[in-house]
Amino acid sequence: MINPGLSHYEVILDNQYFLRELVESITLSDTLDEIAYRAEIKLIVTSDFPGIAPGQELRVSGIPFGGANMVYLLHPGVIWECQSNNRGQKRLTATVYDKTIYISKSEDEYLFTPGHTATQRLKQYAADWDIPLAQLEDTGIPLAKSVYRAQSVYSMLQDDLKMTVEQEGDMYRPRMVPGSGLELFKLGSNETVWVLETTQNLEEVNQKRTLEGTVTQVKVIGNAAENQRSPVLSLVVGDVAKYGTLQKVHRDSSITDPGAAAKAGNHLLTGIQETFSVTSLDINTIRAGDKVRLNGIDLIVCSVRHELGNPGHMSLELGSSEYVRRRYYVKSL
Repeated sequence: MINPGLSHYEVILDNQYFLRELVESITLSDTLDEIAYRAEIKLIVTSDFPGIAPGQELRVSGIPFGGANMVYLLHPGVIWECQSNNRGQKRLTATVYDKTIYISKSEDEYLFTPGHTATQRLKQYAADWDIPLAQLEDTGIPLAKSVYRAQSVYSMLQDDLKMTVEQEGDMYRPRMVPGSGLELFKLGSNETVWVLETTQNLEEVNQKRTLEGTVTQVKVIGNAAENQRSPVLSLVVGDVAKYGTLQKVHRDSSITDPGAAAKAGNHLLTGIQETFSVTSLDINTIRAGDKVRLNGIDLIVCSVRHELGNPGHMSLELGSSEYVRRRYYVKSL
């Protein structure tokens, strides 16, 4: 075995070729910015190495942290890219995504009538792109009419989920359940909340606080008549006294009264931006959107990178629920 630390993992090509003996490293990456789980697998190419090319199916299995039996970690996956080099010994790096990569990379147009939830719309996208579904939780918020012109299918789904949050709904993210199908996962709802502590399993913790991205004042404007300034429907003031005036202007043709404008403006106020970057021993089942407890504080995983091994290592970006809502679930101003 090239890397004995990967003895708890398996890489299988086209459901028939077991490649573990040829694997140098495996990394798994997940982020709230994207829908597809990503694997990067580095392999040694031998004389009996099977053909490998973009479009082939590949899965990654492993023994979960604290477990005893091997489970799917990424399945089904599709090989998206291959890169090789030869300096005496040929090596190949395969980039693999789960099947949701197709709705991230594909464009279409959709017209949705009022009253459907983000869950119902997701079922339509999945059916059209032949993405299997796991059991879907209903977001419970009926959405207004949406006309989506040519854009990525995933960007439409993102807008559906942002509109859900704007109407006081919960934060959800679509993600594949390995070996099952696509789910809508409510952020922070994982049953097992892993505890990360400086004195136990953490290698390094970095905290960042910045005013970059802070919004302390929002001017909500309406539609303007020709050659006239836009009417101000509401001026919402937040922590101006503390942080100074950092203003955004928000226009929404569906807002017509000051009450709705003030509500929309309040949703867009943001305080100081605080995140944590963590490196620790790997817990290989943690996904973006999970809740973890860092030194006694509950935080949401914004991104995670697993360097699989025994022991493996992982890198996490963490933020509060409020930070996640502001960063990922507020429409661009």
